[in-house]
Amino acid sequence: MSVMVARKKVVRKWEKLPGRNTFCCDGRIMMARQKGIFYLTLFLILGTCALFFAFECRYLAVQLSPAIPVFAAVLFLFAMATLLRTSFSDPGVIPRALPDEAAFIEMEIEATNGTVPQGQRPPPRIKNFQINNQIVKLKYCYTCKIFRPPRASHCSICDNCVERFDHHCPWVGNCVGKRNYRYFYLFILSLSLLTIYIFTFNIVYVALKSLKIGFLNTLKETPGTYPSMSLTVLTVLEVLICFFTLWSVVGLTGFHTFLVALNQTTNEDIKGSWTGKNRVQNPYSHGNIVKNCCEVLCGPLPPSVLDRRGILQQEESTAQEGSCPRGPGTQEPPAMQGPGQAQEGHSVLSPQVPAPSVSDTEMPEEKQRTSGELPVPSPDAGRVEH
Repeated sequence: MSVMVARKKVVRKWEKLPGRNTFCCDGRIMMARQKGIFYLTLFLILGTCALFFAFECRYLAVQLSPAIPVFAAVLFLFAMATLLRTSFSDPGVIPRALPDEAAFIEMEIEATNGTVPQGQRPPPRIKNFQINNQIVKLKYCYTCKIFRPPRASHCSICDNCVERFDHHCPWVGNCVGKRNYRYFYLFILSLSLLTIYIFTFNIVYVALKSLKIGFLNTLKETPGTYPSMSLTVLTVLEVLICFFTLWSVVGLTGFHTFLVALNQTTNEDIKGSWTGKNRVQNPYSHGNIVKNCCEVLCGPLPPSVLDRRGILQQEESTAQEGSCPRGPGTQEPPAMQGPGQAQEGHSVLSPQVPAPSVSDTEMPEEKQRTSGELPVPSPDAGRVEH
């Protein structure tokens, strides 16, 4: 015989979340699916710093100061920590509307706009919202089925609406939004300082070596562990990487410093939301650089609204077959009998000759019997009339 056993399988909410994100460590790490450039970022930072610590730092610590590798290590650890914090965190994804919520919003929109004649384009789905005496339009997202909050936008790469959306950065492998923008800014700031630091001391290293043994002899110098590659060739390689990285990273840091001072996002700057033809004033700016920087970089960090590690319980039924022991006196249960079968010792009416049926109203003097009760013969049934 088979026994049905019900088991509850614990399913986390991150396993059912829509969008194009990847999750690791049971939902604790959230990233975009396109992570190739993020791995390139890690390789460039780790490779350049490894060469700097392995060769130049030892010489500079002896010749100049032991504080040089210490300060470089602090910058390196801070840059890596902010990079991983930016890449592995929820940027501020807004949950999509549930079916009931989406249906309710559709009813509200139809009630507001009325019936649109066939062949005409429906009016745009927007709501007006007032912030600091400034009218801000809330746009409807047809993918998430919600009216997006102010400054939110839908990322086409991650396929999610992100609160205070700045941009999608492939170098960190994630969107940059309300919950990780400050870490992104600190990352590019610390990376700029680290790049300038390594670039400067690489040049100092070559200059010190050239003063002692000459520039040509410096180029020919080879360490004992790498006889086929000049030590200065590795230094030149670091200088080239830092040189080309310097312009992009330092320029990006300057651009975001300008945005932080104005309390503006990259998305708003590209679209010209506050600097277009209408010259609409930015309702989110406090008119003070210090206040704007404090709000963006030092303000309270909102919690994630996704609840990625919340539990969804689903029941699964599995059949387990097992045999029950039978004793010597155990009998098989009788099989179900059809309408045309009869047990032994009992007779049944033939299906061709139906039994006469008498209703309860037609026999008032006899005892009414229930279904399945045998008829009781009357005492006069055996008398013979003369």
